[in-house]
Amino acid sequence: MTTRNGEEEQHHTSIRLPPSSTATANNHHHPPNHSNRYYPTHNYPTHSTSSSRASFKGCCCCLFLLLTFLGLLVLAVILIIVLAVKPKKPQYELQQVSVQYVGIAAATSGGAISSNSIVPSASLSFNIKMIFTAVNPNKVGIQYSPTQFDVMYRGVPLGRASISGFDQPAHSVRQVQTTISVDRVNLLQAEATDLVKDATLYDRVELRITGDVGAKIRLLGITSPKVKVSVDCAIVISPRKSSLTYKQCGVDGLNV
Repeated sequence: MTTRNGEEEQHHTSIRLPPSSTATANNHHHPPNHSNRYYPTHNYPTHSTSSSRASFKGCCCCLFLLLTFLGLLVLAVILIIVLAVKPKKPQYELQQVSVQYVGIAAATSGGAISSNSIVPSASLSFNIKMIFTAVNPNKVGIQYSPTQFDVMYRGVPLGRASISGFDQPAHSVRQVQTTISVDRVNLLQAEATDLVKDATLYDRVELRITGDVGAKIRLLGITSPKVKVSVDCAIVISPRKSSLTYKQCGVDGLNV
């Protein structure tokens, strides 16, 4: 038993290999398994990304606060200017009307015109010069936009007069003029009959002049929102005398 055990121990001792030899033998019989090989991964730090996001949010908040402050500052300045200047609405009135020519041509069936006559067609021609007065009661200047005035007869547009834009100093009065020329504007039967009767029987032709005048207050290079002044005038002209016989104007619905 002792000898056998000794032989067995000797046998086991004779086939036992050192660790390096065993690894070499195993590597010789079994090819290396690359799938189980460990590859190191690079874990980048996230601290810089978080810092960038925090900085971006901080910049956005600062920008928002700055814009809010500037907006409130502008509103405060505008409020102070409005309270100091106390802007008033300018006055824009039709001051004078000069009739230079009036002509009416009617197609009639013959005979004198009576109150029962029917005129199939008629044309109206006239040349009128209008002078408007602009009054600026404010402590600052006013900038007027170009304006157009419509001339109508019983709601029928006849022509249009234009006035260029201009600047007006504070506490000043300025007169601007324009001329409207109408050349043989044809009217339908109803309006033609009324026109011929008004001119022949009553020696009066009533015209209506309307328009909106836009004005802005200017202070230190800053212009205010546009203020609209509506002009609505009724004038009566005499075809026989070629003159003005009546004028009544309303600004924003108020007679002046």
